[in-house]
Order: sequence, then structure tokens, then C-alpha cells
Amino acid sequence: MDHLTALKVFREVVEQGGFAAASRQVGLSPAAVSKNIAELEAHVAVRLLNRTTRRMSLTEAGRQYYEQIVRVLDDLHEAEMSLGPLQHEPTGTLRVSAPMSLSLTLLSTAMPRFLARHPRLSLDLHLEDRRIDLVREGFDVAIRGSDRLEESSLVARKLMTLEHVLCGAPAYLREHGEPQQPADLRRLECVRFTLSGHADEWTFQRGGQVERVQVRGRYKVNSSLAVRDALRAGLGVSLVPRVYVQADLESGALRRVLSDWTPAKTDVYVVYPSRRHMVAKVRALVDFLIEEMASPAA
Repeated sequence: MDHLTALKVFREVVEQGGFAAASRQVGLSPAAVSKNIAELEAHVAVRLLNRTTRRMSLTEAGRQYYEQIVRVLDDLHEAEMSLGPLQHEPTGTLRVSAPMSLSLTLLSTAMPRFLARHPRLSLDLHLEDRRIDLVREGFDVAIRGSDRLEESSLVARKLMTLEHVLCGAPAYLREHGEPQQPADLRRLECVRFTLSGHADEWTFQRGGQVERVQVRGRYKVNSSLAVRDALRAGLGVSLVPRVYVQADLESGALRRVLSDWTPAKTDVYVVYPSRRHMVAKVRALVDFLIEEMASPAA
């Protein structure tokens, strides 16, 4: 027995005054209506309806049961109807987790445009570089940068690829010498980004050649913008996403080195729990982020 169907059938039998009229209302045959009532009575172990070939009436238990289930079915209908706007129009509060450096550089200036586009939506944006548990911590969406996205039940859509550059301040490079090959990094002060997953080993490619270099230095930090500030101060060299230092490279505050070698890249994803029954607010943000950020390289 489908319990919910049986409850709806019972309600219609009572309100329509008979099996035939109820069958037309619920789209079932009279025999199927009769079967649902019989199975419901067997389930509750009490007769709900007195019925003869001529008429149908509620038992005392049936009337009490009817009054209870009407409230339940009405509440359920109201709950289902309330989800309509969530499926078709972005409403409510959208909780998003995003990396600090990426957000401050590319995302935070775009969020007002997103909210202007969706006036019934509120945004709770958490800027943090730690890897959050999306479901357990109650987030709708997360933005993640990774060179290898771990397998999970989450849906991941690629937004962009961050190209990295190796660079340092001209004064530092003049004093300590510009590296001519990746192995030269072993003698230089290397500022390390601790959340990269490969903070102590940097990988470079040129043609079919791959070089992996163990690097070291006195300063490591979990913010790419803090790495950039250290480079500006002449503390050493580092691998940084180009988008964070593009203005410094153009102004000459920083200089790119080993430009004929390609460092590892970082893909950026938007991640959310499920593609099925995606509510409108999540779909709206995913579409907006693809529109704003998607590019083959940045």
C-alpha cells in the first residue's frame, strides 16, 4: 500500500460522498479506490467507513481519523506549494564558501551584480581558504581551487584555470641572481603557499621535459595575496597565479623568471551537493559564476 495515496483516496471518498465520485477525482478506478480503503482499514486495524450498495457513511473512528488526516494533508500540500518559488525563482538565503584570495581578486566585486539581478535572494558569503564539509556545515555552494579534485558525491563544474608564474622583485633578483633553470631555485629564498598541496615541491614543464624541485625558505603562508606582498617586499621568489600579480608584472614591481618553463596550473570549480532537484538559487549562482569566471586561462 502507498500510504500517502491511500490517505488521499480516503479523504476524497469522504468529501465526494462515494467511491465512484472519488475515483474520478483521484484518477483511479472504483476497484482501486475500494482496494486502497480496504488496505488503509487493515493498516489502522479499524473500520473507517460503513458502506452498502446504496450509501456510504463514516464510522465514529473514521470521522476522527478524517479530521486528523485532513490537517496533515493540507499541511503537506502547503509545504509542497511553498517550494514552488524555490524551484523557479531565486529566493531565500544562499550560503557560499569561497577562497579568500580568489574572492577578493575576482569574485567580491561581482557579487553586488549577482544580488542586483536577483532581488529576492540573500547571500551569506564565507571567505576562507580551508576545505569545508559542504553538506555537514550547511553550505549550498563552494568554490574550490585544486590541481586534483577529490572524488565525492558532490557535483563539480569547472569555472577556469589559473595559470601560475614564477616571479620576484627586481631588486631581489639583482642581488641573488636570476634563476636560469628550475634547479637554481634551490639556492633562492622561496616563499611557499601552504594550501597548494605541493608547497615544498614545485613542478615545471618544457616540451616533454618535467622538472620537480624541492624548495625552501623562511616564509610560508596560507594566502596567495600574502605571498604577493612578500614578493613585493623583496623576500624571495614564488609561484603565484598570474591574475594576482598581473598589475605588478605590468608595472615592473615584479618580474617573471623562467618564462620558458610552464609551472603546474590550478583548476577552479564550483561545487554543490546534487544535480537533481537543484533549487533555483543554486542554479542562478552556478550560471552566474560560469558567465563571470569561465575562461580557458586567467
